[in-house]
Amino acid sequence: MRASARDLVVTAQGARFMGRTIPCALGRGGIGPKQGEGDRITPVGRWRLLTVFYRAARLPPPEGRLPTFPTGLFDGWSDDPKDLFYNKRIRTMRPRSSHENLRRPDPLYDIVVTTDFNARPVIPGAGSAIFLHVWRAPRAPTAGCIAFRVADLRWILARWQARSYLVIAGQDRPAPRK
Repeated sequence: MRASARDLVVTAQGARFMGRTIPCALGRGGIGPKQGEGDRITPVGRWRLLTVFYRAARLPPPEGRLPTFPTGLFDGWSDDPKDLFYNKRIRTMRPRSSHENLRRPDPLYDIVVTTDFNARPVIPGAGSAIFLHVWRAPRAPTAGCIAFRVADLRWILARWQARSYLVIAGQDRPAPRK
């Protein structure tokens, strides 16, 4: 997969961006082809970063070029393949089946960056909510997202360029047999 110097390249060994090596956490299922919703795989591919949400009561907005918004009390992300708004931002005021709350009690989504994974078009069940966010602990596995120390995530966002991509490269798990 092609990557330029302005791209955030993520492998099983960590991330590289703007000449800097950055530790990160990946999905418990490793890096590989996405199998479907809930597989815990960090999907191989080349993705755009779209929007930044941050927890305003805990930290100032990250600097950078991406559209940035404080996380509202009822902000969520649908991960229910049967939902009309699957893999999209939602309001959680009404009862919903499965979704991610973007305003969490822990610090994982104090900064959360959405990607265009499974966005154009959205394919129900193909996977949702592949975010960049704050890690739980150094290299602690995620549900498929890429997680960083808060300082490193802020550093990345401050240097993000209009022509930058998130490139998830390599494969550290065998492809499924058919």
